Amino acid sequence: MNARLFALVTAFFAILGMVQALPADARARDGSVTSLHDVFIGSDRVVDGDVNVVFGDATIAGVVKGDCNAPFGHCVILDNGRVDGHVYSGADEGARAFLPWAFGSGVGVLAGQDHRLLVKLAASAVVVLMFLLFPLRMRVALDRVEKHPALSALTGFIAVLAVFPIAILLFVSIIGIPLVFLEIFALIVGIWIGTGAVALLVGRRLCELVVPASTPSPFLALVLGLIVVSAAEIVPLVGWFVSVLVWLVGLGAAILSFIRSVSLDSAVRRAPIGGPPMRNLR
Repeated sequence: MNARLFALVTAFFAILGMVQALPADARARDGSVTSLHDVFIGSDRVVDGDVNVVFGDATIAGVVKGDCNAPFGHCVILDNGRVDGHVYSGADEGARAFLPWAFGSGVGVLAGQDHRLLVKLAASAVVVLMFLLFPLRMRVALDRVEKHPALSALTGFIAVLAVFPIAILLFVSIIGIPLVFLEIFALIVGIWIGTGAVALLVGRRLCELVVPASTPSPFLALVLGLIVVSAAEIVPLVGWFVSVLVWLVGLGAAILSFIRSVSLDSAVRRAPIGGPPMRNLR
């Protein structure tokens, strides 16, 4: 383990220990306020110390004589609020790093999307990791999305509906309780692999439109597809619909990837549910 990785792991466990030591609710201690969730400092309140919010936002309408720290959220200071010390907002700092022009020019239209942008970047990194760990499984899922998109969406929808009844049955059986966590883990991994398959398809189609004569590498197609899918998912209003559609189709494709192509194609021919399949994998 190199020095940088060791430092990151050490910092992670240090933060984890601090979180476990913190109380569940905000409390006054030595003039400071510390919380694991959102905190609101009313206009009639004066905090002699710092306001520290680990997982959440800090909204200041009163007076804070110390610092306001929200490493994973926002520090919002209302018109009548005042912070005498330093204001650190992890989400805002991250947004400035990725979109400095949006803040430097005074245009804050995209500022409300910074948290979702960081989340999508982290999720995309996990999808890339899944591709590096399970490249064959993701390519098989890509084949299912390409040939049977409607069947993939239907399979994903049925799988989501079946998650809760199966979890309840496992929980009631007592001995199946550990399998509930395995079910949740399998669901998340399936969504990650399926999202990668959808991104591969989108990225490959984009490369074919730009450079029709060339065959893009799978990794390049994955990265381009993740950029397009992530950009669509953070668009207001329609972003949630895009996310749900990608998750359902991707999850269904990941499940269908465990079924042999010959058996699946013959079953679809007997009971067609979609249009003609798209072009086969090269």
